[in-house]
Amino acid sequence: MSKDHDHDHHSHAIPSDPALRVQALETVLVEKGLVDPGALDVFVDYYQNEVGPRNGARVVARAWSDPDYRAWLFDDASAAITDMGYAGRQGEDMVALENTAQVHNMVVCTLCSCYPWPVLGLPPVWYKSAPYRSRAVIEPRAVLAEFGLELPDDTEVRVWDSTAELRYLVVPMRPVGSDGWSAEQLADLITRDSMIGTGLARDPGAPQESSQT
Repeated sequence: MSKDHDHDHHSHAIPSDPALRVQALETVLVEKGLVDPGALDVFVDYYQNEVGPRNGARVVARAWSDPDYRAWLFDDASAAITDMGYAGRQGEDMVALENTAQVHNMVVCTLCSCYPWPVLGLPPVWYKSAPYRSRAVIEPRAVLAEFGLELPDDTEVRVWDSTAELRYLVVPMRPVGSDGWSAEQLADLITRDSMIGTGLARDPGAPQESSQT
């Protein structure tokens, strides 16, 4: 697990629930005239609906279908992701992690909620919650089981701690039955949770329902 905890953290006298924290912070910023509510709505809408996990899904799909790109992604994820046009704040320094039958990677930010916005959009509420941030490190298999993911006993689970300087993208295993699929078709199999490591890519034979929220 990454030991670098050099986050940019601040203590706030606001509620511990993530949703309440965001609401309280937004209220303070708007009251002080530091944030335009309309501009904030546009920003949130952009990351939720235009960016979201779809960018990351396209990165993974390309890695699944293009061996040269796959090698580049694992060698220099920042450059490979930028090559696809996905760059910006919260995604400057990236590392790609490969899930295999032998090793399953999952990502957490133990001290706050560092998250690769350009490829995964806004972090889900559970990612920012104190229980996930603590238990993912202490009992990762139990946490995965709560997401419905039961791994074989001989699969090693590695937990990676994101920081303000370094963020991770999990490349899930390509599911059996997706041979010959186009990159765009493959992207539909890749969920946000599979790129955090709390889930797997979708079964090609299962109904395709969005789980990117």
